[in-house]
Parts: sequence; C-alpha cells; structure tokens
Amino acid sequence: MNMTDKKLIPFLAAMCLFLSTIEYVIPKPLPFLRLGLANLPVILALAKLRTRDIVALMGLKILGQGFVSGTLFSYVFVFSAAGSCASGFAMLAFQRMAGHRGGRPLIGFIGISIAGALANNAAQILLARFFLFGEGTRFIAPALLITGSITGFLLGLFAEKFAALSRWYAALPDVYPIGAKEAAP
Repeated sequence: MNMTDKKLIPFLAAMCLFLSTIEYVIPKPLPFLRLGLANLPVILALAKLRTRDIVALMGLKILGQGFVSGTLFSYVFVFSAAGSCASGFAMLAFQRMAGHRGGRPLIGFIGISIAGALANNAAQILLARFFLFGEGTRFIAPALLITGSITGFLLGLFAEKFAALSRWYAALPDVYPIGAKEAAP
C-alpha cells in the first residue's frame, strides 16, 4: 500500500459515511428503499485502488453504516452487510473481468453500478425469502429489482460524469484502470 492508498481509503470511507448519512435524511416512498449513494466512493475506487484495498473500503463502509444507522447489532445490519458485500464483490468481478476494445473499457461505471445494485437486491431478496417473508418475497422482488436498476444506472451515470470532469479524480493514479488486469504485488 502506497501513501496515496493510505490517505485515499480513509477519505473514501468517510465519503461513504457522509453519503450514507445524507441518504438517511432523504424521504423514501418505501421504508426499505435505498438509493445506494454510499456506493459511489466504492465505484470510483475501482480504478484507483487494488482489490484488497477496495475490500477494506467495503468493510469500513459496512461497519460505518451500521454505526451511523444504529443497526450494528440487528437483522437490518445483516441485510445491509449482505447486500453491500454482494454489491461490492459483483462490481469488483465485473470491473476486473472487463477488457478493453479500442482503448475503451467494455464495461463502464454504468454497467458496473447496475451489476452492483442488482447483486445487492438479489442478496437482500434471498435473505428476505429465507428469514422473513418466505414466499411473499416474490411480491416485493420486482419493485426492488426495477428500482435497483434505475438507481444503479443513475449512480453509474453520475460516476461516469464525475470521473470525466473531476480534476481531483483525474490526478489520482489509476492503480487499476477500468477493464485492466491487476498486476501481482
């Protein structure tokens, strides 16, 4: 881990917590519906950090959200952690497996964000199916998957625009550019 990583991981974790706090104050049409704003720093980190550093960032995000929301020792935390882990690892897998064609990544931030949102929803639907609602989960699953696709698209679009326009983000070294293969340490 270089000095940039030592400063960038805590900064991005703090951004996750800040965005998570903002998300808690935004009114929701359904109590379980979340926009996924706290995933934005994780999405942006995909090109800037190594896999182990992103996993550390995800862990800090999960624990921080548990503290911020006051759900650290509840079933809500388990649902949130499962969704965040599924989302984070899906985004990592899609980003790491993507190749380049003509100098452009085959999967950009929008595709990666949608994959993360759908993985999050799938993990939470599975947990809800087996631990809370049983067969009744099928009634809420379509709404979750549709809203997850929409919010994933919008978050990915924001990440694309931010990455293209931000001088701060551009100045950070691309440790792992979108679609590149990770070098062995």
